[in-house]
Amino acid sequence: MGIGNKTIFKDASNRVLAGTPLHGGQLDEFIAAVAEAAGEEADALLAAARRIRLETLGTAVGLCAIVNAKSGRCSENCSFCAQSGHFNTSAPVHAFLEVAQVVRAARTMRERGATRFGIVTSGLRPTGEDFQRLKQCIGEVAALGMGADTSCGVLTRSELDELREAGLSAYHHNLETARSFFPQVCTTHDYEDDVRAVRDALEAGLYVCSGGIFGLGESWTQRAELALTLRELGVPSVPVNFLTPIPGTPMGARQPMQPLEALKTVALLRFLLPGAQLRVCGGRDAVFGAERGLDPLEAGASGLMIGDYLTTKGVRVEEDVRNLRAKGWETGGD
Repeated sequence: MGIGNKTIFKDASNRVLAGTPLHGGQLDEFIAAVAEAAGEEADALLAAARRIRLETLGTAVGLCAIVNAKSGRCSENCSFCAQSGHFNTSAPVHAFLEVAQVVRAARTMRERGATRFGIVTSGLRPTGEDFQRLKQCIGEVAALGMGADTSCGVLTRSELDELREAGLSAYHHNLETARSFFPQVCTTHDYEDDVRAVRDALEAGLYVCSGGIFGLGESWTQRAELALTLRELGVPSVPVNFLTPIPGTPMGARQPMQPLEALKTVALLRFLLPGAQLRVCGGRDAVFGAERGLDPLEAGASGLMIGDYLTTKGVRVEEDVRNLRAKGWETGGD
């Protein structure tokens, strides 16, 4: 199968670069080949994905950062999440930060190379004073010359319009996983609620980041299913997260993904979403460690989250930037 799989990857990359999406039996064959690829086959897969990324998006790497602006006591029961109020974890719990704290964090990350800064709040959606503070933070971050982004749950169209007027650059709302696997991840809201929020943001003219978290027990076919949903919606930016098992959550006993499986997941997404910004975010350090933290860029990724994540530590920013330059990647991408 080795030679055959190498041929599958080469032919698939040629089709994708010619503007012909994988579908039907071709897609099924490709997914099976990705799942079993190892050794030289895996090298061929990753090289083909990297080729698609370079020919489609060039060599610039987008760097984004976030601040955990409101943490803990979330009403949703997402089985991987340290901030869910349904589970007993040691994740931080605090009210919405003061505006000055958020702006200070944004300014620090701008100085370290981030071009986008996400204000993240726990819960299904911010209301009342929290929503007003979010608006103020967005305006202040935008005034710094950064992309002022937010990840704040399921918003209505009118709320999205209000945030856009305040200076919102991008709305981030992950679908998390495939529709067919979602009931095993969350039962407190419907998958279609998430899809509707993403669609509303796109229709509002916002730049939308929507992706998922991998390593929850989903199949390779379900990973492709998520990618195809994002492709159908027309999402331009796709965060790729890998599970960091959190004690106290239903996923707490799972093992982190092995690096090769994570790289093959990035490659799969690149083939199915050739023009999207694939941003490797949560779990990068848990899966790859500091020494291999840039490996996803060799598998088709085009962006990285730098700094800490919501409730876990990330790779040191200075180390990321130094390693990027040493490997010949450019910073400053979208």
